[in-house]
Amino acid sequence: MKTVAANRLIQAMQKPTFYDHSVEQVELIETHISWVFLAGDFAYKVKKPVAFGFLDFSTLAKRHHYCLEEVRLNRRFAPQLYLDVKKIGGDPACIEMDGSPALDYAIRMRRFEQKDQLDRVLADGRLSVQMLVRFASMIASFHRTSPVAEAEQSYGAPQSIIGPALENFSQIRPLLPSLELRQLTVLEKWSCKSCDDLYAFMRQRKTNGFIRECHGDVHLANMAWIDDEPILFDCIEFNDNLRWIDVINDIAFLVMDLDDRGQTKLGWHFLNRYLQESGDYEGLRLLRFYKVYRAMVRAKVTCMRLAQAGLSDAERKYDLSLYHSYLDLASSYTAKPSKRLIITHGLSGSGKSTFVRELAASCGAIHLQSDRERKRMYGHAATADSHSPPGGGIYSAQANAATYERLEQLASIALAAGYPVIVDATFLKTTQRDLLRRLAADLHLPLIIIDFIAPEAELRHRIQQRAIEGVDSSDANAGVLNYQLTEQQPLDENEQRQAITVCPETTLAEVAASLSALVNGE
Repeated sequence: MKTVAANRLIQAMQKPTFYDHSVEQVELIETHISWVFLAGDFAYKVKKPVAFGFLDFSTLAKRHHYCLEEVRLNRRFAPQLYLDVKKIGGDPACIEMDGSPALDYAIRMRRFEQKDQLDRVLADGRLSVQMLVRFASMIASFHRTSPVAEAEQSYGAPQSIIGPALENFSQIRPLLPSLELRQLTVLEKWSCKSCDDLYAFMRQRKTNGFIRECHGDVHLANMAWIDDEPILFDCIEFNDNLRWIDVINDIAFLVMDLDDRGQTKLGWHFLNRYLQESGDYEGLRLLRFYKVYRAMVRAKVTCMRLAQAGLSDAERKYDLSLYHSYLDLASSYTAKPSKRLIITHGLSGSGKSTFVRELAASCGAIHLQSDRERKRMYGHAATADSHSPPGGGIYSAQANAATYERLEQLASIALAAGYPVIVDATFLKTTQRDLLRRLAADLHLPLIIIDFIAPEAELRHRIQQRAIEGVDSSDANAGVLNYQLTEQQPLDENEQRQAITVCPETTLAEVAASLSALVNGE
C-alpha cells in the first residue's frame, strides 16, 4: 500500500545522500508491513501505513509507538543490533533525517551480512545441528526468565488462542474467493475441535506459568549466526496477544519452518534439545495445534501478497503454489504418527546418547535422557558434576528408582501426545526395564530395546575423553563403570527377542531397518 507521501519517503531514503554517514548505495527490501533500507553499516526499517486485523500502523502516532516497542523488545535478544528510532521529517518535498515536523519514523539497526541470516545459511548448505542446538538452548533459557502472564490478563486464555487461529481462516477466504476452499474448511474444523478438546489444558498451562512474553515470530529468516553466536531478531511488537503466548507456540514456528524447507531432521534436533533444556514435555500436547496455526499464518501472509497489485503472472503462480503447500503441510500435522516405545540398554560410554540423538531425529521421536532428567530432579545443571559416589548421592537406589519413575512418566506424557519415544538410560536392572515394559503393555505397544555393546577398553577411553571435554550431562567415570560392571543384569531371553544390538560399527540405517522390521512383525 503506497500513498504519495510514502512514495516520496521511499524515493528520499533510497538516495545515499539522505544519510549522515557513508553510504555508497541503498538496497530496499519490502515486506507486507514494512520497508527496510540497507544503507552502509546500518539498516533503517519504516513501517507501512497499513491496518490489518492483527496490526494497526495506520497513524503516525501508532507507527512511532511500535517503532519504540520494536527496539525495546528486540534488545532482549539482540542489543548489539537494535540501536534507536530516528525521526524522518521536514518539508514533504525535501524529506530529511531528523527533520521537523515528523513525517514518519525509522528503526535504526546495525547491519549484518545477509549471508549470516539462517535462511541464507541453510540455502548455502551451512546450517548445522550444532547451530540449532545452540539456538534451542538459548531460547529455552530466554523462556525460563521471561515475564509470566498474570491471571487477570487475557493472554493465553483459550479464547485468546482460538481467536487468532480462526482469524487466519476468516482473513484468507475473502482474499482468494475463487479458489476451492474445502481443504481450508477441514483445517478450520480441526482447529476448532482441537481447541475445544484442549480447552482445559490450555487454562492449566496459563495457571502453571507457561504463558510468557515470548519472541512470537521464531523462524529462520528472523535468526542469524553472527560471530559464532546465535542471534534472534524482529520479534512481534505490533500485537501483544501474539507475543504473550505459550512457550510451545513460540518454538512451533521454527519446527514448522524447518519442516516446510524439507529439514524435518534438523527440526527434531532443535525440538529435542529445547525439551531437554526446558523439561516442558507436557507442552507436546499442544505442538500439533500450534504447528497447524503457524502454517496457516504463513498461508495468510502469502494470500496478502497475492492481494497486492502489480504481481506478474509468474509471481502469482508461485504464491498460489506456496499457499497450497502450506495447506498441505498443515494437513499433514493433523494425522498422528504411529506410536513406538523404545529404550536403550548399555553401560556408560557405550555410545547410547550420541547414537540415539541421531536416531530420534531421523525417525521423528522424542529423546528422553536419564542424565538430564536426574540432574533436573535434584537441582543440578545438566553438565554440572554432582560429585556423587557410585551407588550414592543422586545415584543411590532410591534416587535411581525415582529417576526411572520420572522417565516412565515423561514417556507416558509424550506417547499420550501421539509421539514415538526413545528413553535413553543404562537400564541395567530388570526392574527398570519392567517399569517401561508395563507402560508399553498398557498402551498395547511392543517394548523395543536397543542394546549397546562395546569392548571394556573402549568404554574406559570414551568415559575418560568425555570427562576431559566437560560438556556431557553424564557423571560416569571409571569408578562408576566398575560399579556398573558388577551390578548389571543382562537382558533375558524374552528381552533379547525385542532387542537390536548396536556395536561401534553399527550404522543408523541398519538400526532403522531393524526397528521397522520389529514394529511390522517381520
